Amino acid sequence: MQQLALDIGLASGPTLANFFAGPNDAALQHLQLWAGSPTRSPVPTYLWGPEASGKTHLLEAVRAALRAQGAQVGWLAPDVHEPPEFDESWAAVLMDDVQRYSAVQQHAAFNWFVNAQGSQRWVLAAGTLPPADLALRDDLRSRLGWGHVYQLHLLSEPERRAVLRQQADARGVFLSDEVMDFMLRRFSRDLASLVQLLDKLDGYALQTQRAITIPLIKSMLEHI
Repeated sequence: MQQLALDIGLASGPTLANFFAGPNDAALQHLQLWAGSPTRSPVPTYLWGPEASGKTHLLEAVRAALRAQGAQVGWLAPDVHEPPEFDESWAAVLMDDVQRYSAVQQHAAFNWFVNAQGSQRWVLAAGTLPPADLALRDDLRSRLGWGHVYQLHLLSEPERRAVLRQQADARGVFLSDEVMDFMLRRFSRDLASLVQLLDKLDGYALQTQRAITIPLIKSMLEHI
């Protein structure tokens, strides 16, 4: 059966608190300590792992944590086609999906990295491959790998089920095993998509005054 990925919004943005670490607890603790420290180490950090392992969630969560403290950050991702110049007011530089950077973005990333280190600013980057395997310019690739490097792993199915159960309980929603089986079988299995689906189901159930069942899910799909 074909799996579906729904284009629906999150009820709340990514935070370090709502990241279910599972096998990635070491990386989460590292970021929590850094984001919460008044004297932050400038040693760079690189996260790598497959799609849906939580890399973007963690980068966006760190950005949100710093912004909540009144700090500004530099953000570079493949969709930033005209990267700005490095800004000395930035508390950190965050670079996502580095394996997809164009030549222009690689030039900007290297410039940001050098300026950040010279200003004792932190660099947090993420990609799908370990630093040595990235098809990037040599000077950028070597810098991405010289600090803290954490490999992120996908959650197992029992861990995804545990997160869904936890998220449902937090919303006061009951998910039967039958409904959870259907969700895992019918939709994209990455955790962000599943939580987004749960948000959508919760809203639709409230709107229609019905419990979350397989017929309700099918009815919701007909109205998307």
